[in-house]
Amino acid sequence: MAKSIPAGTRDVLPDEMRELRAIEAALAEMFEREGYGEVQTPVIEYEENPPPGAGRAGASRYRFYDETGAALALRSDMTEPIARLVANRFADHEGPLRLRYSGRVYRPLRLQGAEMRELHQVGIELIGAEAPAGTIEVIRLLVAALDAIGLQRAVVGLGDADLFGQLLDELRVEGAAKERILSCLAAHDFVAIEAEAGDLAGIDEEARRTIVTLSNLRGGSEVLARAKELGGAAVERAASRLEETYTGLEELGIADRVQLDFGLLRDLGYYTGAILEVYDPAYGDVLGGGGRYDGLLGAFGRPLPAAGFSLYLDRLHIAQAAEQERAS
Repeated sequence: MAKSIPAGTRDVLPDEMRELRAIEAALAEMFEREGYGEVQTPVIEYEENPPPGAGRAGASRYRFYDETGAALALRSDMTEPIARLVANRFADHEGPLRLRYSGRVYRPLRLQGAEMRELHQVGIELIGAEAPAGTIEVIRLLVAALDAIGLQRAVVGLGDADLFGQLLDELRVEGAAKERILSCLAAHDFVAIEAEAGDLAGIDEEARRTIVTLSNLRGGSEVLARAKELGGAAVERAASRLEETYTGLEELGIADRVQLDFGLLRDLGYYTGAILEVYDPAYGDVLGGGGRYDGLLGAFGRPLPAAGFSLYLDRLHIAQAAEQERAS
């Protein structure tokens, strides 16, 4: 008897394949029109890429050895290989680089049968453009990408990757307590935040309320003033950065597609400043995400500011089908 396919993988039949290719083609056409050239990186990378401290926070990858004994890994992310590509292949390039990609990434399952180990990501990277202008361009393209495939109800969450790490340092929350709170945020486990902030961290009531309030603070421009009222240097820095970006989005007329989210945190260790996640009411999980990673290319030997996003092709397809059914 033939074996079943591994958990976290799936077969795709012709009708669905045509629909997936149509989404991919629509995004590729739009990115190309905006000046983003396509690149491709190997599915197999050396285990030491990225350098220590440059990549996924606590991430696991599929690892193996080649015939010489060199440690290899399947890529679990598209941004890190592209950072390596830029540092190696565009060492003398001046001016912003605009790159797009479409490819598969592989991640070991954390919960058996509850997630995919093989994922198809489509996205862009804008390298060499400072914040806030570079961030605003990336968000503009993200909104345009969602519109191009009929996801006009999708919302982009905009947060700050540095906020909670710096805030917990200010509050002198360290070690296991700090890591646990950050893990809850990255997992979107907001119910656990209140207990963790109080029982595990051992901080006073005012500090606990600040953490809990921030983790639940999301909305439009009105939440910026509410955040600043909480006080503290970390909150002030994050709110000021978010306000500058949000003002630029208002000038473009797309701020209504963006939700400021002070509780947003992603599980990738290279993000600095603005971070993004995409939600659609027709799909129960994030459709993709991104943000700034101004320190990542420096770890590969060429310090450059950078930002980008990736979208999960299969999830886009499910959301698109649900939106089309809703409209019919």
